[in-house]
Formats: sequence, C-alpha cells, structure tokens
Amino acid sequence: QVQLVESGGGLVQAGDSLTLSCTASGRSLSNYAVSWFRQAPGKEREFLAASNRIGGNVYTNAYADSVKGRFTISRFNAKNTVYLEMSSLKPEDTAVYLCATVEGRTATTEPSDYVYWGQGTQVTVSS
Repeated sequence: QVQLVESGGGLVQAGDSLTLSCTASGRSLSNYAVSWFRQAPGKEREFLAASNRIGGNVYTNAYADSVKGRFTISRFNAKNTVYLEMSSLKPEDTAVYLCATVEGRTATTEPSDYVYWGQGTQVTVSS
C-alpha cells in the first residue's frame, strides 16, 4: 500500500520562506514523477511543480507560472522524500498543499492523472 505524508506546513508571514516535505512508504519515489498541488477553499486543485524522471537518477523539474522563481521542487532519494521549498510567500499562497505521484516517469498538470495523494498540509500566510 502506497502512502504519501506531507509535513512542514504552518502559519507564516508574507515574505517568509517554508519548506514542505512529502515522504512515501510502499513505493520508491525515485522511480516515478512526483508533483505538488495546492487547494484553497472554494477553488480547484492547482498544479504547482513536478519532478519528472528522465532516467537513472536524472530528473527535470517543471513549474506553474504562478510559482516559478519562488518555489523549488527537489528530491532526497535516500529518504524517499520530495520537498517543496517556498520563498517570498504571499497571502494568496494560503492553501492546503498536497503531493501526488503517477504511475510513470512524467507528470502532468491534471489532478485526475495522479494515482496516489497525500492528505495535505496547511500553509497559511498572513499579511
């Protein structure tokens, strides 16, 4: 059984930085694409960043325009963990942040393409 667990959320002020973690059990994330999404109340789930596997331990990253330059996705395969480093946070970044993985090496921006999801971690940015 595959489980993803996010952690690292919290209450921060505008301009602060925060790093989220997504740790898996039951699957080696190193073999698959992994993405981060967020969902704010009353809004659709929004793609943020993806780490796609090219082959071996080579990965390429992709970002939504809304977070490009502020968010960075990275992996630590020895810990079976994927991170989302967030900087220059804004009140509009307030949401539940979720990680997800697909069955292949390349992720999409469409939530319905993802097989496994974590429960999410709340990030609240005050002004």
